[in-house]
Amino acid sequence: MTKALKASGFLGLATMMVVGLYQFILLSGGTGVPSWMIGGHAHLGVISILAIVMGFAVPAIGVTGQLRTAVTVLFIAGQWGIPGVVWIGEGAGLTFLMPTAFLGPRADRLHANHAVQDTHSGPNRARWWCLSGLSG
Repeated sequence: MTKALKASGFLGLATMMVVGLYQFILLSGGTGVPSWMIGGHAHLGVISILAIVMGFAVPAIGVTGQLRTAVTVLFIAGQWGIPGVVWIGEGAGLTFLMPTAFLGPRADRLHANHAVQDTHSGPNRARWWCLSGLSG
């Protein structure tokens, strides 16, 4: 089963590299890279490296039997699940799949004195969020 961890790790790194090349192509063409693509790319890269490490660590510490199978299967599921949920949830518009959908203030929960103020003067034409009174 540790061969599966190593293979999944190397496949994840290869996938991460292809996504990175696609991001480079987007940037070269003058368009920006969506933040969800960057996040999934980074998570897949790091977790794929950890999968390769786990492929060596599991036999080194003597994990055997059903525990070894569980560690392998659950790690591989997490390796592909974490960036997969981000890419499918945000990229395909299926935001109900996003586990972080419940974090942060939602628009219907904002306090009455929260406002968005556009300032069209100044060098950056900045958009400022006035977030006073978040505890309300």
